[in-house]
Amino acid sequence: MSEPGATHYRWDDLPKEPLKEDLTRRLISTERMMIAQVFLDKGCIVPQHAHENEQLTYILEGKLRFWLGEDESEVVDVGAGEVLHLPSWLPHKAEALEDTLDVDVFSPPRQYWLDGSDSYMRSR
Repeated sequence: MSEPGATHYRWDDLPKEPLKEDLTRRLISTERMMIAQVFLDKGCIVPQHAHENEQLTYILEGKLRFWLGEDESEVVDVGAGEVLHLPSWLPHKAEALEDTLDVDVFSPPRQYWLDGSDSYMRSR
């Protein structure tokens, strides 16, 4: 059996997917992992949601405020150079406190991001 080959990607070669006026993303997905480059304008809100996927959010530029838990009682600000780990099924909401570029890593991949059924992220 031959070993699988490596795949090389360039973010700039991938299309940006507009979700709403203040939120766009690029995705790379494999069988067991997903990475997303997420662009949020200051003031952008990602409504509370939870998912089976474990998540790492690495802030490259800007700052996000996260509200964690069903009652949103824990508040964490995550800035450039910082990483937030979200375990499976932890309810969370986010707001961009500044124009922000983050990289989100998920395992397993978020199928509803791939098939476009992530209505909570899209324009209303």
